[in-house]
Amino acid sequence: MGKAILVVSFGTSYEDTLKKTIAAIEDDIRAAYPDYEVRRAFTSGKIIKKIRERDGVEIDTVQSALEKLVRDGFKEVICAVTHIINGFEYDKITAAASEFSDKLNIKITRPLISITEDYEDIIEAVSENFKPDKLYVLMGHGTEHFANAAYPALDYHFKSRGFDNVFVATVEGFPSMQNVMDEIKADSRKRLVLMPLMLVAGDHANNDMADDWRRAFSEVGFEVECVMRGFGEYEKVRGLYIKRIEEKIQ
Repeated sequence: MGKAILVVSFGTSYEDTLKKTIAAIEDDIRAAYPDYEVRRAFTSGKIIKKIRERDGVEIDTVQSALEKLVRDGFKEVICAVTHIINGFEYDKITAAASEFSDKLNIKITRPLISITEDYEDIIEAVSENFKPDKLYVLMGHGTEHFANAAYPALDYHFKSRGFDNVFVATVEGFPSMQNVMDEIKADSRKRLVLMPLMLVAGDHANNDMADDWRRAFSEVGFEVECVMRGFGEYEKVRGLYIKRIEEKIQ
C-alpha cells in the first residue's frame, strides 16, 4: 500500500463553509499529491457527534483514522494539520499520533501560525483584502493555552508592516474584543469590517462575530460590515497548507 495524507481539522457542522474551506483544502492536496491517499479527521468530538446524529455521517477522530490506515496497510502518513495555532487541539493530535509510532511513520505538519515566517506569509496571503479607509478586526478563537501569544504577535506583525488599520481580537483569549474596541473607538475611520481569523466561518463567525461583536461595535459608532469568509476560502492561505506538507515530503 502507498502513502497517505490525513487532513486533520477542528471541524465544522456548517456544510456550506465546510465545502469552501476544509473540503477545498483536501481537494487542493489531492491535486498537488495524486500519488497519496487523502483522508479526513476532525479533532472536535462535539462536531463529530453532531454530524453523526444530524446526518448519519461518521467522521474519524485522529485515532480512528490512524487505526484504519494501519488496518489498510499504510506505513507512511503525513498528518496535515489545518489548525491556526499550536493549542490544545494540536496537542491532542500529537498525543494521538504518538500511540501509533510503532506502526506508522507519521510526520505532522505545523499549524498556520507557528514560526516567525508564518506571520509574514499570512499577511502576504490576505493583505490584498484591506483598504486604507476602513478598519479591520480579525476574530480569532483564543485559548488559555500559551499558544494564544500568536494572536497579539500577529497583530504586532500587521502594525510592523504598516497596516495600522488591522487588529486581531479573540473570543476566548487576549486581545479581547473590548481590548480592540478601546484602542480604536477614537479613530476617525468609522467603517469597520469584521473578519474571521478561523479556518471556517462557523459558530463563532455566525453567532459571536455577526451578532454580538457587530452589535457592540455599532453601539460605539462604527458602521459595521461582516465578511463571512473563513481563512480556508483564501487560495493563498490554502497554499500555505500545501507548503507545510511539502516541507515534510522533502
